Amino acid sequence: MKCPFCYTPESKVIDSRAADNGMSIKRRRECVGCGKKFTTYERVEEIMLMVVKKDGSRQAFDRRKLTNGIIRACEKRPITAEQIEEIVSNIETQIYNKLNKEISTQEIGELVMESLKKVDDVAYVRFASVYRQFKDVNTFMDEIKKLMDKK
Repeated sequence: MKCPFCYTPESKVIDSRAADNGMSIKRRRECVGCGKKFTTYERVEEIMLMVVKKDGSRQAFDRRKLTNGIIRACEKRPITAEQIEEIVSNIETQIYNKLNKEISTQEIGELVMESLKKVDDVAYVRFASVYRQFKDVNTFMDEIKKLMDKK
């Protein structure tokens, strides 16, 4: 780290501690050249993730929207808030691990359905019926038959 006083390119860390509720690290440094002390902060660089909608428009990823969609699918089902939080966290981790700056709603929907299918068949079918926009009862029944065949 370059010294802000004499611009020597080397400094040594003399103290480190968490700051901003653990979201950054505060470091006290001492310049090797002039001996003056200064403070730096280290933060994780956040990726601005954009969601590409079916109509081609883009909007920032919103964890709350993902959570609300899953909650609606799980209403009146024996699924705990902790399970929903775990599903949302796992999906969010998968999305960010792709290291892309954009993701389609289709990709997110597939991740949600994959997760719900493992937890609760009814929640899965509820989400799939909205996500896949089932046109009639036959489409709905086809999805249920696929689910039954896998069991």
